[in-house]
Amino acid sequence: MQFDWYILGTILSGLSSAFFGCLVFFYNRSKTGFIFLAFSFAFSLWTLPYAIWLSQPDAGDALFWSRMLNLGAVLIPIFYIHWIVLILKVESQHKKLLVVGYTATILYALFSFSPFFINTVVPIAEFPFWPQANILYAAFLFTLLLPFFTYGIFLVGRASFSRKTDPILRIQSRYILIGSIMSTIGGIANFPLMFGIPFIAPQLTLLTIFHPMFWAYGSMRYKILNVKTIATEILVFGLWIFILARTIIFQRTTDQLIEGILLLITIFFGVFLIRSVDKEVEQREALTVANAGQENLIHIISHQIKGYLAKSRNIFAELLSEPAYGPVSDAAKPMLNEGFRSLTEGVEFTQQILNASNVEKGTTQYSIQSVDIRSIVESIVPTLKEVAEKKGLKFKLDIKDGDYRTIGDLIQMKEAFRNLIDNSVHYTPTGGITVSLARNDDKFIFTVQDTGVGIAEEDKPKLFTKGGRGADSLKININSTGYGLFFVKKVIEAHQGTVRVESEGKGKGSMSTVELPVKIEPKP
Repeated sequence: MQFDWYILGTILSGLSSAFFGCLVFFYNRSKTGFIFLAFSFAFSLWTLPYAIWLSQPDAGDALFWSRMLNLGAVLIPIFYIHWIVLILKVESQHKKLLVVGYTATILYALFSFSPFFINTVVPIAEFPFWPQANILYAAFLFTLLLPFFTYGIFLVGRASFSRKTDPILRIQSRYILIGSIMSTIGGIANFPLMFGIPFIAPQLTLLTIFHPMFWAYGSMRYKILNVKTIATEILVFGLWIFILARTIIFQRTTDQLIEGILLLITIFFGVFLIRSVDKEVEQREALTVANAGQENLIHIISHQIKGYLAKSRNIFAELLSEPAYGPVSDAAKPMLNEGFRSLTEGVEFTQQILNASNVEKGTTQYSIQSVDIRSIVESIVPTLKEVAEKKGLKFKLDIKDGDYRTIGDLIQMKEAFRNLIDNSVHYTPTGGITVSLARNDDKFIFTVQDTGVGIAEEDKPKLFTKGGRGADSLKININSTGYGLFFVKKVIEAHQGTVRVESEGKGKGSMSTVELPVKIEPKP
């Protein structure tokens, strides 16, 4: 048998394509999965006769098998482009293309065994029998195969890098793109010899051993943990192919029998291993989905609670300020004021949790517009200053002269700055708070310095983490959520800035510093 390694490679390519086609269809028994299965079998129908043709010592037999593989070859382009438009969910926009493609495929398939496709085999390069293309093969090549693969690569390439594409589909498209490029290179490597040009080594066809892995990975809508399943399947499949290759290569019947028995044993335990891993993944995914559902439910409940609290707070505010409801007795005012304060804290508490949840999940919406940081700071200081002074704290606002106009999200920036000042108010029992705003050539600098409880060394790593707070936080501020600084960090980073909190230790106060670039570049 000549060219043993090359023949073996083409056999592996055919088996690889068939395996991954069945694998995808097993997990995705839809139209998309079925077309991928048909596409994979068409590829196998091309590569396996390819291996048989290479192994033939007789020119007549080589010609027969080189014509046989054309049936698979003519089916590949239409199944490929059909699968691509299904994956990208653009089948309806390509109905005419598919009708023309399937019609042309049927016509070419009818003549795939004729001399109009392959007229003879000749010795070329190191190959004793290489098929020579005729007029219909050239027509098929330039009207179906190359155009469909080029257009398919264009579609998945565009989806791979377009920000408008769904993120999961964008990742899938990149795997499909890699597989498509490998397949195209492997296929094109055969064509020069078919036209009598000993230019490109056809051994590049062996790239087709690996491209089905990329296609399968991109085709399957993998859930959160399915990477473990596919890794196991690829490992087991590789082991089967390795033992099968050894069985083919060995010349002695005894060796082939031993390898055959080993292959059967490996298939049995391989299937058992795949099923075990798949079952484990399904159980873990079910748990993950349940947790996600629970988190979503908590998020909805938090929104509802915030709404009820805010409504109740507004009622208290109206009772305290609107004489239309009748005068409020002096004895009742302290209780109403305390209720109003408590409800306000409840709204803020719930809002902090919702803010942190949104920024963590990446669902925070930023409305970029022209903003003035000076105006933002001046708008939030009066209320917080009043709270601080009621605690007996000194409150100082120091804004240096300068232009503080930039772009950003007014609401999110305002909430972030308010959060930092509010922290200092809560964690400063005596002394004072100084809020400063300055600008240099390339950045705005916002600081909040206090004489509060400070931060212990062991608590510093917890800052800016979700739920991160000091060991004594709840003793000082019962409403501490641990989400405030986490939210601040995410918002400031979204505005291309940095935030840090410094303290010399417990009882020595702290200073929060936000630095924002003067020129914030809007993200697309």
